[in-house]
Amino acid sequence: MRDVGSVGLDGVALKRALERSGRRRRMWSFLVVLPPLIFLLVAFVYPMGKVFTRGFYDSTVSEIIPETTALLSSWDVGEGLPSEEVYATLLRELVAAKKERTLGLLGTRLNFELSAALGVVKSTARRGAKMEAPYKESMIGLSERWGSLDIWVALKRVSENVSMKHFLASVDLEYDREGSIVLVPEEERVYVKILLRTLWMSLVVSFFTLLLGFPVAHLMATVKRKHANLLLILVLLPFWTSLLVRTTSWIVLLQRNGVVNDLLVWTGLLSDDQRLSMMFNMEGTLVAMVQILLPFAILPMYSVMRTIPPSYMKAARSLGASYGYAFLRVYVPCTIPGLAAGVLLVFILSTGYYITPALLGGDEGMMISNFIAFHMKKTLNWGFAAALACVVLLGVMVLYWLYDRLVGIEKLKLG
Repeated sequence: MRDVGSVGLDGVALKRALERSGRRRRMWSFLVVLPPLIFLLVAFVYPMGKVFTRGFYDSTVSEIIPETTALLSSWDVGEGLPSEEVYATLLRELVAAKKERTLGLLGTRLNFELSAALGVVKSTARRGAKMEAPYKESMIGLSERWGSLDIWVALKRVSENVSMKHFLASVDLEYDREGSIVLVPEEERVYVKILLRTLWMSLVVSFFTLLLGFPVAHLMATVKRKHANLLLILVLLPFWTSLLVRTTSWIVLLQRNGVVNDLLVWTGLLSDDQRLSMMFNMEGTLVAMVQILLPFAILPMYSVMRTIPPSYMKAARSLGASYGYAFLRVYVPCTIPGLAAGVLLVFILSTGYYITPALLGGDEGMMISNFIAFHMKKTLNWGFAAALACVVLLGVMVLYWLYDRLVGIEKLKLG
């Protein structure tokens, strides 16, 4: 018969064996997810972090003209124009930047703050080697811009490695000469309007996809399995066609001589000179976005509706409730997780939509994603584009937080 001490030792050994086995399982689990985790970090997190960092950090100018940057950091705008030393240092570094072929980067960054500054910088660097002291008078004689505080204030701002100017500009704010935050001129206040338009269009698209998708999802969940599978194929069919092709097809349908207008004229609802303008405006963009994003609302709702037992409605009817009352008080509350998932998914996708507004939107239907792409591709102002993207992301996160507080994220179901 085994004594108590040996039983205790066996228990300790068993516990240690179980701990080793648990550690091995956790290690193998970590090794399994390690490759996709590395891919996610390298291909997504690092590039996105690099882009977003551009919104508030840029050391390009300070690396090209480091000595001038150091002098300007202690310069106060209230003192008037910088000293002769600053002029001489800047001129020397501009000439050096021209030889190193980095002058274009400096001029481009400065141009974001002050229009036509690139030409002033290039002409100064080109003639800088021939200038003589006093350099302050020589540079002002070459271009009157060097005698203005505006170009020096702009140069000081772009030389700061960390700055919130891009984020301020994304909400129509800017720094004045004294460094105070003020509204940009009224004719330049466009980005708050575009942000509000993007949020409004996303909400409208989410509402109509819910309105149109709910009956379809309910039909799919209540018909026989073979019919439900056929309907599911029809819902998934648009995914087998390119988004660009689907968007382009709306141009054929909505243009003034398109299918929709021809049909309205043929039926006599409109005369030939009363054709509707459904292209290059907000209405056409909304129609196309609702059609394209409708499957993203239907699928989450269908996945939840098919799990609702039919006995719920039968029980409510047997207790005396009408079909409409039972549907609203019993069936619809059970579908809320799917409804919330569909609306949230469509809303998030809508805020970042690009191709459809670019092709159909015109001036009225442009969204914030089109301006982000414009600054990334055309103006090359990546810092401002990154700031706009961060503002959109922050807005979506705030709405997500509100949804969690009001509804509860634990109730959201995608399938």
